[in-house]
Amino acid sequence: MGGSLPLGKIFGVPLRIHWSAPVLIVFLGMGLAGGTLPAWVPGRSSGVYDAAGLAGAVLLTASLLLHESAHAVTARRAGIQVEDITVWGLGGVTRLGRAATPRVQLAVSAAGPLTSLVLGGIVLAAGYGAGHALHWALTSAVLVWAGWANLLLGAFNLLPATPLDGGRILQAALWWRGGDRSRAQLIAGRCGQAAGFLLVVAGWFEVVHGTGAGLWLMLVGGFVIISAGAEIRQAVIVAALEGVRVADVMTAEPLAGPDWHTVEQFLTEVMARTDRRAVPVFDFEGRPSGLAERLRLSMVPAAQRGEVRVRDVAVPLGQCTVATPGDDLVGVLERATPSARLAILVVDGGRLVGTVTGDDIARAARRRAPDPGGPLRLG
Repeated sequence: MGGSLPLGKIFGVPLRIHWSAPVLIVFLGMGLAGGTLPAWVPGRSSGVYDAAGLAGAVLLTASLLLHESAHAVTARRAGIQVEDITVWGLGGVTRLGRAATPRVQLAVSAAGPLTSLVLGGIVLAAGYGAGHALHWALTSAVLVWAGWANLLLGAFNLLPATPLDGGRILQAALWWRGGDRSRAQLIAGRCGQAAGFLLVVAGWFEVVHGTGAGLWLMLVGGFVIISAGAEIRQAVIVAALEGVRVADVMTAEPLAGPDWHTVEQFLTEVMARTDRRAVPVFDFEGRPSGLAERLRLSMVPAAQRGEVRVRDVAVPLGQCTVATPGDDLVGVLERATPSARLAILVVDGGRLVGTVTGDDIARAARRRAPDPGGPLRLG
């Protein structure tokens, strides 16, 4: 996600923080400190409420991380490539590859909401215990709030509407029953658009009546509508690509560069010759070794670009989606890793012979379908 920065790892998965994440914490903290806590535990100073509100917001954000981590850990155990977890203003996003079977998709999708529901129950019990057994009224209020918030988060994510987890579960169930992944994705996407519209309407109603949650509901609804639309476009395009081989859509003899070059050399001698987001790189023996992403290269500090080698910041070959010219394109997309959003590397006899990008796939889909509805979101 653009505008996010790396912040270590969680359960071995790279963690990124979007610039809007602090807005989420402030929003949650202010709502808790300014309204909920004074109503539940009156008579404390504003400083105490602010500190408790911040603690509650951080606790809920940590719960969001555990929710996303459950998706990531389950996906890794199923052999799905996981790129990273990003926390942003509307929650969390885990970027991972596509499940090979409906059973795997069901397990990965259900892991997050189940984690939130279990956490909600544990934290809620701890809150009531702190209040009744220890008489820690403020601590109890924060924990009870966080517990109910986790239960609400888990229940909300189970709504049968893509891109919510419930929509993924619905898609897995329809795929399992009918055997048609694209149709299942299309139906789940339509449900997502309907749910997003209802959220926007509910948010507008709340705003008109002066409640603070309305704007948040409208933002979530808008996000759901946009994401569901992307799912629908992807389903239409994949359906249009049935029977297409990789060789039919690839760009032959693509621009590539040596992975032993410095970042400075690569930017000026290779990247300057194209407007693509990523360029394949090769090793001393001419074999493909990964993908050099323009964004990653540009994030290397200017003072270090003359020393850092491209191979040190490129996406390694093991994390790239690799195909042969004769592979079925839809089959390749089914096993695509998150790096496929940059390019699919086409290799024949150990040598790079082409690449497939989202634009290549969209052009092929337009030739086979009147209106695929936009570019394909890979991975």
